[in-house]
Amino acid sequence: MENRLIDRYGRVHDYLRISVTDRCNLRCVYCMPEEGMQFEPGHRILSYEEIVEVVATLAPLGVKRLRLTGGEPLVRKELDRLVAMLSAIPGIEDIALSTNGIYLAAFAERLKKAGITRVNVSLDSLDSDRYAAVTRGGDVRKVLAGLQESRRVGFDPIKLNVVLMKGTNDDEVERFLRMTQEESIHVRFIEYMPIGFESPSWKTRYLPLEHVLDTCRRKGWSFAPCRDVYGNGPANSYRLNGAVGTFGLIHPVSEHFCGSCNRLRLTADGNIKSCLYWSDEYNVRKHAGDPAAIEALFRRALAAKPETHEMAAALDGASRSRTSTVRRMSQIGG
Repeated sequence: MENRLIDRYGRVHDYLRISVTDRCNLRCVYCMPEEGMQFEPGHRILSYEEIVEVVATLAPLGVKRLRLTGGEPLVRKELDRLVAMLSAIPGIEDIALSTNGIYLAAFAERLKKAGITRVNVSLDSLDSDRYAAVTRGGDVRKVLAGLQESRRVGFDPIKLNVVLMKGTNDDEVERFLRMTQEESIHVRFIEYMPIGFESPSWKTRYLPLEHVLDTCRRKGWSFAPCRDVYGNGPANSYRLNGAVGTFGLIHPVSEHFCGSCNRLRLTADGNIKSCLYWSDEYNVRKHAGDPAAIEALFRRALAAKPETHEMAAALDGASRSRTSTVRRMSQIGG
């Protein structure tokens, strides 16, 4: 396909992450402040029809995989209607959902019927009190019920995203690994990232993911790399000997995967972000009704996409080549 979305470093972009809302029913410590968040008014959020227009423009250019995110996407009404509309676009092969899982039990069946194939569920602790503290009020039992319903309706694969935080959940790695021994579930440990932080305070929670492999060695568990998880993305995946599921390590800070980046982001308020970390944004909403202008703006965003995000520089306190985003993760889309 000669008109594919290719940046100046030769990276082909076939994956779009779409944030459908900046609102959330939780206030996770790494995603939002406890108070004072300013949410976009409803009229500034892309309509489902506007989202469909963007995707319909990009599909002929090679975009074939979508992920719906937020905030929390399930707080947006009638999300299954959007899923059905996106599923009908020629060329779209896969639509995934990232969710905190609180509402998943209620919506899993209708989302599956509409076209969602797989889900990523954020679950940073299996302890009810600790989960409530990290999410500032969440009920882990609802998330576990959502996982059970996801299995019943046939989502495959089901992935758990665990942001590893020093002094918070680093002692739960063993519990998460044990889940993979008996269940067809894929646990992905993710490094704590400096997204939306203007101070170096985030470093106090940062923990290299070698801690996960050290836990395996300390328990005497053998493990080996594996590549049989669909949509594995940037994770380095492993399977414990004899395990049904897998675990993965995602190192956005210490071992960036920018060289193989194939993703673009569309924020809930209509901004294209070609890189999660930098502040560069291009508002596509003003080009509604003009597919040629939408395509041109995406190509402009790709032309300006940097080679790497330089998050490691933030960890080391080194200078960076451009301005990092001040948006929180909930405002960008996970």
